[in-house]
Amino acid sequence: MAQQNIYDNETFFEGYKKIRENKINANNLFEIPALFSMMPDLKDKTILDLGCGFGEHCKRFVESGAKKVIGIDISEKMLEIAKEENSDSKITYINMPMENISQLNEKFDIVVSSLAFHYVEDFSGVVKNIYDMLNENGIFLFSQENPLCTCFSGGNRWTKDENGNKLYINLSNYGIEGERESSWFVDNVKKYHRTFSTIINTLIETGFKIEKIIEPLPTEELLKNFPEYKDLLHKPDFLLVKVSK
Repeated sequence: MAQQNIYDNETFFEGYKKIRENKINANNLFEIPALFSMMPDLKDKTILDLGCGFGEHCKRFVESGAKKVIGIDISEKMLEIAKEENSDSKITYINMPMENISQLNEKFDIVVSSLAFHYVEDFSGVVKNIYDMLNENGIFLFSQENPLCTCFSGGNRWTKDENGNKLYINLSNYGIEGERESSWFVDNVKKYHRTFSTIINTLIETGFKIEKIIEPLPTEELLKNFPEYKDLLHKPDFLLVKVSK
């Protein structure tokens, strides 16, 4: 099963890097605060970060007391920046697709993944590997694009009024799971749509216990400063799930 490595595409990488350099983005306003609000105590914990990207989370884990962190990513370009900007003696960065994590042959207290699972075709296989790699009572915490986003398969995402104002999201093909192709900096970016029930049932059937689920939404206070994010009241961008072994 071939793994996509879109982040080493030069055009895609530079476009993504510019978004992350702008501190006012949906990741920083919604996904990252929600992710860390769900994080357990990290003191003296061993952590595996799947799709670690630039390594910001790995560095933050160490600063929060983790004794050992392994960050893996399929992108060599991402890891180059991680090693330059977020290195630490307690962090090891490895160039590896998350589908191959069983090769690490290690156990962890916590496995974390931020916005990577919608790029993974074999979700159940990766979840099974994570379960096997966790210590007893270990925590698996991940975020991904919300299924209301990943289901999109073409056409207009929004119905708008005569002035171009968004009225509501157009939802189609939600129940048809599988590969989707989108254009984001480049064409033919592959993502994989799974319904909310498939995601949750896969975790339960693997043996995990559901601890918490968050779909981050803008507060009234945030909308005063960033009214452009009112769209998220119709269609949350992210899904975050915390489970325990």
